[in-house]
Amino acid sequence: MGAPNKDVSPPLAEEHLSELRRLTDTAGGQIVGTVRQRLDRPHPRYYVGDGKADELKDAVVQGGAELVIFDEDLSPAQGKNLEDLVGVRVLDRSELILDIFSTRARSREAMMQVELAQLEYLLPRLKRMWIHLSRIRGGIGLRGPGETQLETDRRLIGERISDLKTKLRTVTRAREVQRRGREGQFRVSLVGYTNAGKSSLLRALSGDTDIFVEDLLFATLDSATRSVGLGDGYAALVTDTVGFIRKLPHHLVASFRSTLEEAREADLLLHVVDASLSGWREQFDVVEDVLEELRLHERPQVLVFNKIDRVTHAEEESLRDRVRAFEPRPAVFVSALDPGSLVALRETLKAHIRIGLSRVHLELPAGDGELLAWLYREGEVLERLDHGAMMDVKARIPACILGQLRRHQGIRILDVT
Repeated sequence: MGAPNKDVSPPLAEEHLSELRRLTDTAGGQIVGTVRQRLDRPHPRYYVGDGKADELKDAVVQGGAELVIFDEDLSPAQGKNLEDLVGVRVLDRSELILDIFSTRARSREAMMQVELAQLEYLLPRLKRMWIHLSRIRGGIGLRGPGETQLETDRRLIGERISDLKTKLRTVTRAREVQRRGREGQFRVSLVGYTNAGKSSLLRALSGDTDIFVEDLLFATLDSATRSVGLGDGYAALVTDTVGFIRKLPHHLVASFRSTLEEAREADLLLHVVDASLSGWREQFDVVEDVLEELRLHERPQVLVFNKIDRVTHAEEESLRDRVRAFEPRPAVFVSALDPGSLVALRETLKAHIRIGLSRVHLELPAGDGELLAWLYREGEVLERLDHGAMMDVKARIPACILGQLRRHQGIRILDVT
């Protein structure tokens, strides 16, 4: 069931319904019919108008539907009124996404995050679930069993929410310890709309074929970090994060905040965009809004337009021109299926690493092969000249390495820029 705002164009409204179909398919449902309505504002009783609600009821009967899914969020009262009218269960968009997340969670952390989001979504809707018991009401000083059970459920859910938050804080602290162990390494986070190809990109960059990739919305919820070689001795730790979506339930944004801390700690965000979609700009704006909500929008960013293998050369050139016209941030155009197209992305990552490097001119003992190997491993040796018992070396190194060089006996630092 679609009920877009009247300001949404018909092509965009169709894209929204297409996404809802894909979400339904991902959840294991089969579409038997679609009902649309353009609204100035939602109606308080059914969200849609009374006439459209009756049309929906007829469509349920004719299609033999067992479930109605709205592309909008419904209030508890609207959900109950619709279920009473159509005689089948009614889900809104948030509930559908939560259902998908519950089937996609694999790690203990992801399962706890999804359960927390589900319980926080459920809590204000308990009254609707227990309404069938509300007819049995007690008199003064006596409460009906429905109300008693409602209060019991609220207490139990509140306790479970508190327990999950405590456990997730423990997981967050463990992640912070892991991140501290990665200090000194260049860290990159992939962010973007669901199914933009982030996991495919990480798989292509790292060469790790064990990374799960599937052409589904929210194919994976668990972040994955891999070391990616960039050439010339450079490497980056690249993390894939959970995908965003239009009208992402705020409970999920809050619950997955700890997972997205990886993005907060990153030196660079790669905002991955599906270049093959005509409506890519709306998805782009959705991700930008979520990044702003998470206070990540000021992190250094590079736009990565993925799936250019699915567009023509003329479409790619038009896209490049359009991006240059409105976007000051650097952008690269790649296909996770074409290793050659990833060269530009690797060079971009190396360029960002170099920004944080110091250029040093050193003099060190020629016989200290271990020290020289360490310089090659931790930095980029630009020039090396042997002068008898001493070596003259020019290199680019991270700031943390510079401090170690200053403390190393036998090394003479001639210049730092």
